[in-house]
Amino acid sequence: MTRRGPVAFVLRLAFIAALLGLWELVVIWLDAPAYIVPAPSKIAYAFYNGISSNLYPPHIYATLSETLLGFAVGCALAFLLGSVVATSRTVEYYLYPLIVMFQAMPKVALVPLILVWFGLGLTSKIISAALVAFFPLMVNTIVGLRSADEDRINLMRSLSASRWQIFRMLQLPNALPYIFAGLEVAMIFALIGAIVAELISSERGLGMLMQSLSFNMDVAGQFSILFMLAILGLMLNGLISVVRRRVLFWDRSRDADVQSVSKGDVS
Repeated sequence: MTRRGPVAFVLRLAFIAALLGLWELVVIWLDAPAYIVPAPSKIAYAFYNGISSNLYPPHIYATLSETLLGFAVGCALAFLLGSVVATSRTVEYYLYPLIVMFQAMPKVALVPLILVWFGLGLTSKIISAALVAFFPLMVNTIVGLRSADEDRINLMRSLSASRWQIFRMLQLPNALPYIFAGLEVAMIFALIGAIVAELISSERGLGMLMQSLSFNMDVAGQFSILFMLAILGLMLNGLISVVRRRVLFWDRSRDADVQSVSKGDVS
């Protein structure tokens, strides 16, 4: 397993700081107006003002709540439906075409209808986030469960194993890497779904706050919210990665990828 020490972490921070410094210099050199591209220093000042005045924290809490609840609801339904479709050819025959048709619909176009049906409160944001998070995990669940070796399945059947035992002891463990890959994508998608719903119409949340700042031409404030969303996405993705390492301690696929890249094994 390839581990990076504190020096690599410091170099990463230095690289980010260099990019921000270059951004600052370019803005000063071009004398770009703040309402077009604000300098990082002004974005940092807007971020500090929003935090110190207690403007941002309630909206961060609202967006985070909508994202996590939508993620939980969408992923639970995706796992259940994906498991049923993957283990039952009859269900797949009748249900999967409808799922694909619904997946082809742009979810952004459904958000106004969801707001009309469920109002401007928390419920509509959860449903929007759940819809966007649903399909990545469902597809990965189906692929993962069907990737189990057929010879092993036949062997367990020859030993009189039930369908539940085959699912629990063979198919599910084999599908876990796929499922966690889907969870990482679904978490980010859930955040996007919540923000889209807030941008269209909402009483609170970072999306609503960004819309409000755009009306006031506060571009630095908008950039500070984008920065917060990037940090939130990174933290949520990191949370899934931590759980993945705890659960899939036996899976070395990603470690192998890291080692091959570090050795220059690029195909």
